[in-house]
Amino acid sequence: MINSSSKLIGLFGQPVSQSFSPSIHNYLSKKYKKNNVYMCFEIEKNNLEKAVFGIKALNMKGCNVTIPYKVDVIPYLDEVDKNALLIGAVNTIKNKDNRLIGYNTDGVGFVKSLLEENYDLKNKNIIILGAGGACRSIAVELANKEVATLEIRNRSEKNAKEISQLINNNFSTKATYNLNPLEENDLEGVDILINTTPVGMNSMECPIDCHIKPHKNLTVCDIVYKPHETKLLAWAKENNLKVIYGINMLINQGLLAYEIWEDIKTNEEDVEEIKRIYFNSLK
Repeated sequence: MINSSSKLIGLFGQPVSQSFSPSIHNYLSKKYKKNNVYMCFEIEKNNLEKAVFGIKALNMKGCNVTIPYKVDVIPYLDEVDKNALLIGAVNTIKNKDNRLIGYNTDGVGFVKSLLEENYDLKNKNIIILGAGGACRSIAVELANKEVATLEIRNRSEKNAKEISQLINNNFSTKATYNLNPLEENDLEGVDILINTTPVGMNSMECPIDCHIKPHKNLTVCDIVYKPHETKLLAWAKENNLKVIYGINMLINQGLLAYEIWEDIKTNEEDVEEIKRIYFNSLK
């Protein structure tokens, strides 16, 4: 029940109309009896600074940040968590005593979705499609888990080069980047293929050539969660590959964000209930 004491939490990004995040966080507030309401805000780039300052002006509890502002938002914060600072991207902001503190739960949430499948990441070879804020956080967390190699595939060089250097300068993982479209022979020796681009969001576009015939030990992950089975994951299943769905990462990173705002501990029951809500929303 929204009343005069309700606190606002938001999602800043563009686009946000497809977001499932309100369902996650409004469910958590109801379950844990927190008087919050979570809403989405479509922010134009020239209004990002004003929007962030609005967190203080409106005494919001905090917000999530999504595409394309996870990097751009950092200069407007009072403090950035050590892990988020290393990553160079923020997806969660907490308003603590009128100070805005930035965190990143993307990478930890993604890796948790692999570990939940009992996947051993040590010494694995990985290709990541895209070089945005989600790629940064996922690459850092994978390097934390001592994967052997990371290759960033992106059409433009600047971000891909930056992320590769970030990994090579801070971890034992060997990181490279490649600006060419993925080809069949590029997947030889690769254990995991991860899409961190928005390609496939609410469409049947695929970030790779779907005529590629991959080897059978490849695991394919997509952080896009609408549709549930993206074109990339459909390609993977047609080739009898193991898949990790985007909704798993979204729920994991969302639970971590809520724990930051409210200093509580969520549980596995929350994961299952949010998945039930998600699948019902697809009907």
